[in-house]
Parts: sequence; structure tokens; C-alpha cells
Amino acid sequence: MSENASVTITQKSNYQFLVDFGAGIPHVLADEPVPLGAGEGPSPNQLLLAAVTNCLSASLFFALNKFKQDAGGITTTGTAIVGRDADKRLRVNEIDVTIRLGKPGGDIEHLDRILAQFEAFCTVTQSVRHGIPVVIAVEDGQGVRVDKPAP
Repeated sequence: MSENASVTITQKSNYQFLVDFGAGIPHVLADEPVPLGAGEGPSPNQLLLAAVTNCLSASLFFALNKFKQDAGGITTTGTAIVGRDADKRLRVNEIDVTIRLGKPGGDIEHLDRILAQFEAFCTVTQSVRHGIPVVIAVEDGQGVRVDKPAP
């Protein structure tokens, strides 16, 4: 499935921008945190994290459905590791993602096969990885790591 996406960003005030996703979708007010902005909306870093974590969650849900499995819900947390580049400019150096399933891993059939393939379905993460390392950990509902840790 090919899906082009478009958004329109309009400055509201200072560092606040209204993000228009198109007809029928509520606008989002984006803002830089204090001291630059007023912190009244998600920052660009948070919007990037939302895109990566949402896509990974949806991809895992898709892979679970392929095997007719219910994980008991999915909760995903993303963290941007921000640092300075050689020119002393702030950059997202890494994105760390933890996905938590709602059920124990032993209750999900074919979990190893599901975990082996779900990342490949995530358009956003696979695209972002061309410039930013994305490290993913998957835990079950008991907090046990069920994927293979990165080398």
C-alpha cells in the first residue's frame, strides 16, 4: 500500500505552530519547551517520538493479528537521546523504545516469529533509522524482556 502524507504547519505565535493534518483530523499545537517557547504543546522531538512509537506499536499489532494473537494491549514509550554534534548543535542522537505487552510472553503463541518480523512493517522507524539509531526492547506484561537484546 502506497500512502503519501502531508501536513501544513502555520505559525500561531513565537515558537507555537498549528499542525494541520487535513480534513476531519484535529489540529495539534506544537511548541518548544521553556525557555524558547511556552511548552503549551508537544515539541518537535516529542512529535518525532510519537511517530516512531506509534508506528512500531501499530506494526507489532499488525504482526500479532497475522498470527491471530492478542497481546492484552500494547504500551510503548520512546525516549530521544539528545546531544550536540561537531558544530555544537542539538541533535537527536538515538531513539530508545520500550514496548510493553499486556500479557505474559508465554501466553502469546508464535511470539518469537512475531518479534522477528514486526519492525520490518514500520515505515517510519525504518526510514528514521537511516539517520538516527533506534534501539527497541520488548517486554511482556510481567516486565520480562521477550526480544533478543541488541548486540
